[in-house]
Amino acid sequence: MLFGNTISMAHKSLDFLWKQQEVIAANIANVDTPGYKSKSVSFEETYKNKLVAASKTKNTSKIRQAIDEADCLEYSWDHSARLDENNVNADVENTKMARTTLHYQYLLQSVTNDIKRYQSVIKGQ
Repeated sequence: MLFGNTISMAHKSLDFLWKQQEVIAANIANVDTPGYKSKSVSFEETYKNKLVAASKTKNTSKIRQAIDEADCLEYSWDHSARLDENNVNADVENTKMARTTLHYQYLLQSVTNDIKRYQSVIKGQ
């Protein structure tokens, strides 16, 4: 494979981050909805474990398969300290959104730079 697994890993990571942004946006949109329970997305630990296990085999097709099969886990919190049973904290969610957005932008810039390097090599510059 010409580009290895770098682009695939970045693509999957961007998908996960996009899903995380969607979940956070839903939490923010429901900050005043009585009974709404905030949701979260987890993928980093599962993704890392799958990649580590696959990389021990030294088989690039197993690594690609681990990347393709990685999935995120969406879960919600049941506890609430508010009278309306809503447990969304707008400050926390906005902080998560900012962090996730910056992570997404950084990863996107990294992929863009990789592609530019490949283009330079192809053009012979």
